[in-house]
Amino acid sequence: MATKDGSRSPGNSEAMLSTARSVIRTCLQVRREEDVLVITDPDTADVGQALYEEASRVTERILLVMMPPTQKTGKEPPLPVSDIMRKNRVIIIATKDSMTHTRARAAATREGARIVSMPGIGSIAFESGGMTADYNALQREISGMGSVFRRRRRVRVKSEAGTDVEFLTGDRWILEDTGICNRPGQIANLPAGKVFVLPKEGSMNGTIVIDGAWEGRILEEPLSIIVEDGLVVEVSGGEIADEVSSVFDVARLGLRSSKRDQVWTVAEFGFGMNPKATELVGNKVEDLVVRGSSYFGFGDNTHIGGTARVGIHLRGSLIDPEVSLEGTVIVSDGKISTR
Repeated sequence: MATKDGSRSPGNSEAMLSTARSVIRTCLQVRREEDVLVITDPDTADVGQALYEEASRVTERILLVMMPPTQKTGKEPPLPVSDIMRKNRVIIIATKDSMTHTRARAAATREGARIVSMPGIGSIAFESGGMTADYNALQREISGMGSVFRRRRRVRVKSEAGTDVEFLTGDRWILEDTGICNRPGQIANLPAGKVFVLPKEGSMNGTIVIDGAWEGRILEEPLSIIVEDGLVVEVSGGEIADEVSSVFDVARLGLRSSKRDQVWTVAEFGFGMNPKATELVGNKVEDLVVRGSSYFGFGDNTHIGGTARVGIHLRGSLIDPEVSLEGTVIVSDGKISTR
């Protein structure tokens, strides 16, 4: 916390405070009259304290809440925390596990809170890599890419690892993952910096080889996925393939029979744009924004306009893909063409 003379507290590096300053002043653009809530837990306490300290330099209406260590992804926070969330205009969630898909977060959004979430963030990841990007510059670059995608619906993704898959886009490319979260009701993950799209349901065919990371886990061997008419029909690749198949099979059991096949929908495709994220690090948020990498999401696609409401959505990242739109290469050798 900030000391009485305004100096930084022991234990917070200048690099950590610099990133916290970027979150507070650039990403969220906190104003002095706003109520700010920082939610953290024992695993991410250093990050939470740095964010609290920097927010306190802008506003005195600041509260730091420590979540219990038993909190898990998707589990509702304790009722007092849910109540506090509904009463704040700015919420920063720096916890080990994600709270994005909780009812408490959704209720706070309905009340107009703007929220940034950094699931799994640690002190090293916070003060280096994708978190240190110039988010104003990143917003300008991503927002200016509209002409790249205009009237180009056919996408092909290839890689030396064996990926070769084609599909049509089912909706517009989403260009809002820029790290800037300054409007009521807006929610963003940090680090940010990706462009993504809904593959048209039933249009994808080919092979996807996930050779980088799966859900924040660096892969020791690639995961090979065969896709026919937009659905996964075969998964191979040793133990990780067995684990992935088991997770999706369990998810199928909770669905009515007419929905069970949809659990294997290829739900999302995107590629990373963050220039400070230079390699996969085993963090499920940062691995999606590594510049020049790409990823596929599987399962539920309703968050970007699809119809597969199956309650599970998992992502895997590719190393050094080539991405083409109607034959025009836009991602290759880690470089992005923005024209």
